[in-house]
Amino acid sequence: MTTDTLQQHIAATSGWIQDVKDEMAQVLVGQAGLVDRLLIGLLCNGHILLEGVPGLAKTLAVKALSGSLHTTFARFQFTPDLLPADLVGTMVYHPQGTRFEPKLGPIFNNLILADEINRAPAKVQSALLEAMQERQVTLGDRSYPLPKPFLVLATQNPIDQEGTYQLPEAQLDRFLLKVTVGYPSKDEELTILDRMATSAPPYQTKTVASPEQVAISRDLVNQIYIDPAVRQYIVQLIHITRFPAKVDIPLKNLVRAGASPRGTINLALTARARAFMQGRAFVTPQDVKDMAHDVLRHRILLTYEAEAEEVTTDAIITRILNKIPVP
Repeated sequence: MTTDTLQQHIAATSGWIQDVKDEMAQVLVGQAGLVDRLLIGLLCNGHILLEGVPGLAKTLAVKALSGSLHTTFARFQFTPDLLPADLVGTMVYHPQGTRFEPKLGPIFNNLILADEINRAPAKVQSALLEAMQERQVTLGDRSYPLPKPFLVLATQNPIDQEGTYQLPEAQLDRFLLKVTVGYPSKDEELTILDRMATSAPPYQTKTVASPEQVAISRDLVNQIYIDPAVRQYIVQLIHITRFPAKVDIPLKNLVRAGASPRGTINLALTARARAFMQGRAFVTPQDVKDMAHDVLRHRILLTYEAEAEEVTTDAIITRILNKIPVP
């Protein structure tokens, strides 16, 4: 398919993106970046980790997305006493038939909100890891495929760490994006006050798109053109996260480990999705730069020295982006 033809297909099929944004805006004030990242995760078939203090509408955003897409939704409040069976289900014995039958858990929904995921013990996180990576759940000696689309949208509170279990790097790497959710502006908060300071329930989103439209869009995203120079730029960016001293010598003592090849793949894929959302059939270097922080902030491990100096991964990524020439 030529670029011009692909451009026409994107223009004809991407209308649902704006429809979903408009519908989510009925219940969600501001947070345009969060909405964009949720849609990018949907287009890339990838999971998202949302980090922000309580009360920033993370749960509301996920529920609004589910309601506008005609998909099923389940919310888990992760706690230290949660068991894997509470999430994925278990095998139940039926005396009448003298056999075990599966009782599928609530993870068999399209959109899963794992609220405060870092409060669950390692066994629960391991069970969720199989679902995220393999998109299936094993009960007994059989594996059961999860519905399509299937997305895990997890939240964690960056302030209160008491009673939490740190997510292992292997699980963090499974998340396509780590999105930091910030406070609204004064004008946005005034709108929130006018709209939400009432005992009446907020507006419920209507279905404006279907999973079939998402599937068609995913096929087009995979065909979006990435110029060889942009591909080299992506690889160079990931390479420098592993050997930052090549462009900035002081960074050598701040970075313990860089991004894995999964970071390379996800940076290219999310750049394609961003181009699709803007109606383009090709990726620009700006697409890569705009997605770099969300793709890489949970894939770069800092040294104790960096933590002592309160250096953030976002600051490291910004320094690397400023050092690498843009094609």
